[in-house]
Amino acid sequence: MIAYGFCIDERYVLPALVTIGSLAETLRPVERRQAAIRVLTLDLTRQHAATLGEVVRRAGFGSFRLRWAAPPRGAVMADTDYISVTAYLRFAFTPEFVERPYLIYLDADTLVVDNLAAPFNRLREGQLGLVPDEFNPCIGYRGQALPGLADDRPELRGLPYFNAGMWWTTPSALHTIREGVCSALRTGKRYIFHNDQDALNLWAASTAGVVTAVDAPYNRFELARFLECSDWPRRYTSRAAYPTDTAVLHFVGSAKPWLPGCPPTDDVRLYRTALDRTLRMVDRLGDHSISAPRFRGPHE
Repeated sequence: MIAYGFCIDERYVLPALVTIGSLAETLRPVERRQAAIRVLTLDLTRQHAATLGEVVRRAGFGSFRLRWAAPPRGAVMADTDYISVTAYLRFAFTPEFVERPYLIYLDADTLVVDNLAAPFNRLREGQLGLVPDEFNPCIGYRGQALPGLADDRPELRGLPYFNAGMWWTTPSALHTIREGVCSALRTGKRYIFHNDQDALNLWAASTAGVVTAVDAPYNRFELARFLECSDWPRRYTSRAAYPTDTAVLHFVGSAKPWLPGCPPTDDVRLYRTALDRTLRMVDRLGDHSISAPRFRGPHE
């Protein structure tokens, strides 16, 4: 039995609903009934919390819980272009809140296209599964992953650097992760550029054997919309823009697929189809405070 965790603020209510809907479509009805949705938030209104709970219920999930929480003390926000301090709430999950033997955490700018449970086959109790970051795969890479750390601690150069957008873990690891991140925030603030992700990687780099690498398809960056504008991603990866083994599409960066200015790639059109389904459900619930442009037609 798996709990799926989300950290949601008012800006990401609708994208989170899209992600939850896509997750539901990858699970059999019995799996949805056994699964739990767990949400942590800083600022979600009571109305949006109620809408979220009703969407989860209609999707067939067996359990829903939401809790208002606060980020850890000393949370560093070096990059605030499209990210808020809500991202730090991923460290506030507790076993009592999760209430399931397994936890998968998902960022709200993802689209699930295949079952997510397989990585648990490689994890031991108390471990954390993460996917190496496609654009910054190791510490010291191009100076962007924990900038300055490899100069001060050369023994860490080349260690894996992970994207924090997807987690696989057991509740017994949550306290260790939270304490490790808090320690990293106290001692390594000068190395943090990618906010909570860098704090997590600071802890992971100093804690051998606790993090297990998960295969790339389980946190696949959506490249095609970047390649529509420039070939800069080719400095980091040569893989196909549309691989066939993707389990999770992660729409990193500021050009989010629910925004009108996002290039309409095949993956973006797939997302917008899911977005339209979600908006129709929200309309039926009567919550007119949640809205977005409607994307229809072959060129959208």
